[in-house]
Amino acid sequence: MFEGILGKLRKDIGIDLGTANTLVYVKGRGVVINEPSVVAVNTKTEQILAVGNEAKEMLGKTPPHILTTRPLINGIISDFEVTEKMLKYFIDKVYEDNMNFMTRPRVVVGAPLEITEVELKAITDAATNAGAREVIVIQEPMAAAIGARMPIREPIGNFIVEIGGGTAEIAVISLSGIVTWRSIPVAGDELNRNIIQYARDYFNLLLGEKQAEEIKIKIGSAIELNEPMHFPMRGRDLVSGLPKEVMINDSQVREAIAKSLRAIIENIKGVLETTPPELVADIHERGIVLSGGGALLRGFDQLIARAVEIPVRIADDPLTSVVRGAGILLDEEELLSEISIKNQNQKHSPL
Repeated sequence: MFEGILGKLRKDIGIDLGTANTLVYVKGRGVVINEPSVVAVNTKTEQILAVGNEAKEMLGKTPPHILTTRPLINGIISDFEVTEKMLKYFIDKVYEDNMNFMTRPRVVVGAPLEITEVELKAITDAATNAGAREVIVIQEPMAAAIGARMPIREPIGNFIVEIGGGTAEIAVISLSGIVTWRSIPVAGDELNRNIIQYARDYFNLLLGEKQAEEIKIKIGSAIELNEPMHFPMRGRDLVSGLPKEVMINDSQVREAIAKSLRAIIENIKGVLETTPPELVADIHERGIVLSGGGALLRGFDQLIARAVEIPVRIADDPLTSVVRGAGILLDEEELLSEISIKNQNQKHSPL
């Protein structure tokens, strides 16, 4: 009875701890937080000044003593202390500062496929120190497939491509397990870097990361568009050192990001080549599902479909697939236990 009352008081949560964005799902409420994984720190006082949207607004605009940082690289924690403080900020936001030891949440967190034991411990320790009662880590493609409502428990080939900010995770899932997979550090952030490099090489223009991302979102595409699109590209002229504006079109953006898109497609082909033939037959019939922010690039699903000759569809609300999958698992105890990444050094507290 006491545990039942506590269960109602607790707000168990699912977290997509992404390179670009952190999303939080609260049991019974859905996705309540979707903010950039960015933290602003005062290096003189070591004080956290801003987290999420507010911190992202500061990118590239701060004095020397204020550092805006992304504490995750390719989905892996690169700055433990800052990640811990960022998680604490988001968990406190969910609990509205009313959390105590009796209501500490159980947390399900998505992690990349190529996570090491050390990196796994970093995630569990950061979430525990931020206020979690228990931390269960699951693989992101598995969470994305669950969030996309794919029948992962059945003996059927489910092909998921999760394209986030730092990594593209490609996996074939059957009977609640990942059969074959690849993880590559080519995703949304790499496309931004491609655009920055293109502006430097062809226009002698130094672009900021936010400007490159805006160009990608506004006019980026993987295939030729019916109507040409243009967007003003503003930065610093590398010759004169003065502000400069150049109009860039969708064709030039496609040229900038083409190599990275080819890399993702080649790895999708590589996974198909190592997939058992019975599962390939299922995939050919059922198609490939895209999730993550990269799935929203115009025409990318069509480009992949042409390259692999298999139908490709985009998951409903692809940006939240991973965190929704983590949220669904909060009510699926048996499946959660089956697919969680086991850490021998981690001691689970009782449910």
